[in-house]
Amino acid sequence: MQNKKKYIYQKIIRFFLSLLRQEPPNREGLIEILRNAENRNLLDADALLMIEGALHVSETHVRDIMVPRVQMIIIDNNAKPEEILRSVVESGHSRFPVIGDTNDEIEGILLAKDLLNYYADSDRNFNIKDVMRPTVFTPESKRLNVLLREFRMSRNHMAIVVDEYNGVAGLVTIEDVIEEIIGEIEDEHDHEDNEININTHDNNRYTVKALTPISEFNEFFNTEISDNEYDTVGGFVINTFGYLPKRGETTNFGKFNIKVLRSDKRRVNLLLFTIDRPENLLEDESDRE
Repeated sequence: MQNKKKYIYQKIIRFFLSLLRQEPPNREGLIEILRNAENRNLLDADALLMIEGALHVSETHVRDIMVPRVQMIIIDNNAKPEEILRSVVESGHSRFPVIGDTNDEIEGILLAKDLLNYYADSDRNFNIKDVMRPTVFTPESKRLNVLLREFRMSRNHMAIVVDEYNGVAGLVTIEDVIEEIIGEIEDEHDHEDNEININTHDNNRYTVKALTPISEFNEFFNTEISDNEYDTVGGFVINTFGYLPKRGETTNFGKFNIKVLRSDKRRVNLLLFTIDRPENLLEDESDRE
């Protein structure tokens, strides 16, 4: 009888130990474990976001983050040094695709720093083909974790993205991939958008940038949301949802219906506020409580 009890106890202990050692059934299960660890202060929020970002890159394709062809800043292979320098200064970029007769004919990549040799030696004749680097091509269907590994192994920082017909679809840089993991990296060449934060549309609808200060929002809508708790509308909206919402999700707050128009893995970017109740309804409801 004693041996039987001992056997049962051992079996129960082995069962619970197997639960503790059990691997998460899928990626969602792993993320849930990590989020629970963050809730228990075993992992800070920034570390959690980076881990989630690292997991995210294996599911994301190059086409999802590339700079489209129409937005590429390119250099003609016949461009003079002065013209190239003007493009460097105006864009603030450090790498430029060099094209031939058409935009699909990428002959190489020009690094801005390679122009220094020309300006350092005024007697030297400039030939762009002497300084441009070989082009790296990548299909738009490639996953970002594979591309990042290739960037690291080849020490390249830019790749030209090609579509299924081998035409140029855009470009992607190592910075684009890293930003998918750790969030946006701003430098001295990144400029804030000068457009207003709140735009008015028909039918009591307003698009609001998530970075809009709460004080500006309150002044515009005549509301009294505390700016002691939230600095921006984005922070307030995330708190209203109780989590980081995805694009298309909606919630209600007072007289507002709030819809997320743009968001990523780390933040909300653009919101649609619709006033679907009269201005004084909030006050009436609070009086009845």
